[in-house]
Amino acid sequence: MSAYRRGLRVGATSLALAALLLSAACGGTTRDNSNDDAGAGNQASGAANPDAAIKEGLKIAFLPKALNNPYFTVSDNGGKAAVTEFKGEFKEVGPSEASASSQVSYINTLSQQGMDVIVTSANDPNAICGALNQAKAAGAKIVTFDSDTKPECRQIFVNQVTAEGIAENQVKLISQQIGGEGEIAILSATANATNQNAWIALMKNELTKPEYSKIKLVTVAYGNDDDQKSFQETQGLLQSYPNLKGIISPTTVGVAAAGRYLSGSQYKGKVKLTGLGTPNQMRQYVKDGTVDAFALWSPADLGYLAAYAGAALASGQITGAEGDKFKAGKLGEFTVAKDGVVILGPPTVFDKNNIDQFQF
Repeated sequence: MSAYRRGLRVGATSLALAALLLSAACGGTTRDNSNDDAGAGNQASGAANPDAAIKEGLKIAFLPKALNNPYFTVSDNGGKAAVTEFKGEFKEVGPSEASASSQVSYINTLSQQGMDVIVTSANDPNAICGALNQAKAAGAKIVTFDSDTKPECRQIFVNQVTAEGIAENQVKLISQQIGGEGEIAILSATANATNQNAWIALMKNELTKPEYSKIKLVTVAYGNDDDQKSFQETQGLLQSYPNLKGIISPTTVGVAAAGRYLSGSQYKGKVKLTGLGTPNQMRQYVKDGTVDAFALWSPADLGYLAAYAGAALASGQITGAEGDKFKAGKLGEFTVAKDGVVILGPPTVFDKNNIDQFQF
């Protein structure tokens, strides 16, 4: 999951690959069936009224991939800040582990509790669709963020950045750090995480460009967004590939665990590490020379935007149709793109020169 940068807005991508993931069921089934999915898409119904006021008292629940993940703690707190601003009721629930179907029971419970909006980051693009469609049928608006489900299972997906932007950024960073040649590996989250898989596919494509012809991707490992598992996978990569020059870990849990392993090993400063991490997680590894540079967006802004998107849906300001516009508090105005996607913005690169300017 598994999952920063200051407030950003950017045009939406035409790539359908970047739609993604998540959540859970109580007393129901995790089975995805055609009856649940049929006719339950994100097609807009009714007319949007961008001048409508946000309703007070909206009940908005955040369902991350897993609780106690620092990334989602920050993003969900961003959502809570937004809900407080528009005088709604905020709730956070979620599983302790980021498995494919672990969110289903939570979705069913939230639906039974009459939530106006369910905001979730999916562990799997398909596993929670049945539960989400039932929640929609019961009147809840569904917003995914960070990691999407199939588009027909929600109304809005708040994407961090374009998938292409992540891929280009990550490959460029590792290339700069290893001098443009050598073996690299990718340390991902879960094997089913749609955002991770989209980024990895695009990174592989990026590596076919002439300027990266001397870089060889040797393997993709999966740490399951678990700190200890990611730590062990990093150790395994270095044992299995003695000529490894660099690791890309596009997950906040993975990159921090890899940094911890490298910082205490003989590979410190020799095997380069980049990825997607938070400044607070990665600061010590940048300062001790383990990591040259890494990137992220602001997870707090991502959660904040997702909450406002949900409120806009529940208040009738938008329906999820392409071209709908809404205002997201301090972040300004956003436009809904194709397939109900809203883009937060491009990643920020953190290094020793700027990392102390950021506290998240």
